[in-house]
Amino acid sequence: MTQPSKVPLLRIGTRGSPLALAQAREVQSRLAAACGIAAERIEIKTIRTTGDAVQDRPLATAGGKGLFTKEIEEALLAGSIDLAVHSSKDMPTVLPDGLLLDAFLPREDPRDAFISRKAKALRDLPQGAVVGTASLRRQALVKHLRPDLKIATLRGNVETRLRKLDAGDADATLLAVAGLKRLGLLGAATMILAIDAFLPAVGQGAIGIETRADDEATRALVTRINDADTAMALAAERAFLAVLDGSCRTPIAGHARVSDGTLRFRGMIVRPDGSEAHEATREGRCAAAAAIGADAGRELKDRAGPDFFAQG
Repeated sequence: MTQPSKVPLLRIGTRGSPLALAQAREVQSRLAAACGIAAERIEIKTIRTTGDAVQDRPLATAGGKGLFTKEIEEALLAGSIDLAVHSSKDMPTVLPDGLLLDAFLPREDPRDAFISRKAKALRDLPQGAVVGTASLRRQALVKHLRPDLKIATLRGNVETRLRKLDAGDADATLLAVAGLKRLGLLGAATMILAIDAFLPAVGQGAIGIETRADDEATRALVTRINDADTAMALAAERAFLAVLDGSCRTPIAGHARVSDGTLRFRGMIVRPDGSEAHEATREGRCAAAAAIGADAGRELKDRAGPDFFAQG
């Protein structure tokens, strides 16, 4: 006879990469502590996504960032998992009907790390050096700062990209500091880039928890580990992205900070070739987070014009 204590109280769905599993275990640990139960009562189920399977071309041409969430969200809607754990920067701005992204863990360091075996900083790379990254935001910002550099697509999980760098596939790469820290690999960073110099992706460093809108019991449990400041910052950033119709096809950066009840936001759009950039800043009450982000997005959309993101 099965003991009641062996029955999972909750089932977490996640991708199976080392980083995704580290993030899921962090949610598992925090939920277990908040609920006063053993971590083993919360099951982690790995789900392979289309984004994990597609490794031979940029995500922008394969369908965008939703490729990292589609199968997990299908499992959530089907009821085979109770919540999904995501890197917030992988989340599309429009979610499937019936799902909510309304809880976040305290944000980890949102900055990017420059990694190279040949230079101590991006500015020190020799002319014509190759920077490997699959992120259009990173590609565009690199080209904006150093038009002479070449870009190569570097896909795969964190460890894979570090191995490709060592193999000489590129002279440098850029990775999220948060991911390196969660994997115990921060020592691989050559230099950590200041937010003001290299604006992060929307949601970078924040672990997001997705639930079914009608699952009040799970939502109540998840609320116990939600970080209000991170949720407010993400509300502004995701509203900014939504106005700009952001996806893996558009180079957009945005970051919000919350301090003493005030939210400060900075957003940027960059031409894919790095030749032009526009930015907007906002400050206001946390309660107006989404309105602040959306307003900044409208300003940049109006200023740049409809053809801004065309290649050229």
